[in-house]
Amino acid sequence: MNILVTGANGQLGNELRLVAADAPASGHRFIFTDINDVSGESAVMLRRLGGAGVDLSTRRLDITDPEAVRSLVRESGIDAVVNCAAYTDVDAAESHPDLAELLNARAPQILAEVMRDAGGLLVHVSTDYVFGGDPCNTPCREGQTGTPTGVYGLTKLHGEQAIQASGCRYVILRTAWLYSEFGKNFVRTMLRLTAEKPSLKVVFDQVGTPTYAADLAAAIVTILLCHSERSEESPCGIYHYSNEGVCSWYDFAKAIAGYAGHAACDIRPCHSDEFPSPVRRPAYSVLDKTLVKRTFGLSIPYWTDSLRRCLAALTTE
Repeated sequence: MNILVTGANGQLGNELRLVAADAPASGHRFIFTDINDVSGESAVMLRRLGGAGVDLSTRRLDITDPEAVRSLVRESGIDAVVNCAAYTDVDAAESHPDLAELLNARAPQILAEVMRDAGGLLVHVSTDYVFGGDPCNTPCREGQTGTPTGVYGLTKLHGEQAIQASGCRYVILRTAWLYSEFGKNFVRTMLRLTAEKPSLKVVFDQVGTPTYAADLAAAIVTILLCHSERSEESPCGIYHYSNEGVCSWYDFAKAIAGYAGHAACDIRPCHSDEFPSPVRRPAYSVLDKTLVKRTFGLSIPYWTDSLRRCLAALTTE
């Protein structure tokens, strides 16, 4: 398959780049795109993988430009698009709703319409933040009505709805609490803070499941393989993917510090209202993964096992 990856310089895009280093064995050809230039960890990784024998470079693509997307899809014979691009700054989205709507709803609509016309597949990454408005204490299922509590979640829900209405073949993957070796994320922030500070407060009244981007990238490749083998009969729809298990942000922080050996930092639980924010985040957004495991035969790692793997990768960089 010829696979176009958008938002390739982000966490998930970089993990897919690592997968692509083994692409000759899988038969997939990846084309990586982003609106931003490669910098930081992405550039280091590209140099490290320079001898992989495949093109891991990033092409510039504005996914809000329908003609630019259509042209690249046509010229490169794209069979599938993996959309990792999004406006993900939850707080800033409250002040920039139009930009969030453009990137989280209009851009996925464009990708969906282009892939519909090309007869291809769109794999779109969404979020647990489409939930949160209704009290919940059991894992959220795919058919549950979206009740976002802020602009970010609302615009991501709009993106899902636009894809569903487009008539394209699609797989929407809702995920949660994404982290990796790359970019800015909770794991890397906690590693730094617990090494520098004698004490920290972390909220315990927001519960979900961390997701290692490497695991999500591997799941996406499995889904792409399923679609390439089964073509028009391949299963489409909305699916949930995070690592297994449940924790609060406090539990997550304690695990990070513990595995990293940062025992000197005193991490204390606190309520969300101790950290004022323009948006109310979901108090409980654990995702039920039964459907994605059954449909694609996935085995999903437990969150602490994946965290250990990520920390090991960070310490060997």
